[in-house]
Amino acid sequence: MTTPAAPTTETPTEGEKARSIALDALERRLIDAFQHGFPIAPRPYAEAARRLGVAEDAVIAAINRLVEKGAIDRLGAVVAPHRVGWSTLAAMKVPEARLDEVAEMVGDYPAVNHDYARAHDVNLWFVVAGADEGAVRAVLDDIEARSGIPVLVLPLVEAYHIDLGFALP
Repeated sequence: MTTPAAPTTETPTEGEKARSIALDALERRLIDAFQHGFPIAPRPYAEAARRLGVAEDAVIAAINRLVEKGAIDRLGAVVAPHRVGWSTLAAMKVPEARLDEVAEMVGDYPAVNHDYARAHDVNLWFVVAGADEGAVRAVLDDIEARSGIPVLVLPLVEAYHIDLGFALP
């Protein structure tokens, strides 16, 4: 007999969010085909469209819908850490009553490429990227000053590559 999973108070993962969003056939094909290796070309959307056998404007419209639905946050390159610019993981111990407010403020920084809540005393985690360590530090200092909450900075010590990609059901 299997035991049901214990309920969690953590926010849904990106994969869980994507499963809860209705996607049309082209949106699913785009996600499945281009989680890795989006074309690097003078007209990348036209190249993606050619590979999928659809029109370029259909690909652009589908990507816009995916962003609007919250199925994807961004479309862009992933560069090895500290090869171009600098980044760090950071976390905060935010009072529960302020979590939504502080998370929204943190997420509004263009240098923050993702943030998420965790069921833990240190409950708001995010990654900050910038041109160099000083630019990242300035964002972290500003977040700390605006929120009045210390920011725990967790810089990369050793890089690991985890190739994340998920086939959609």
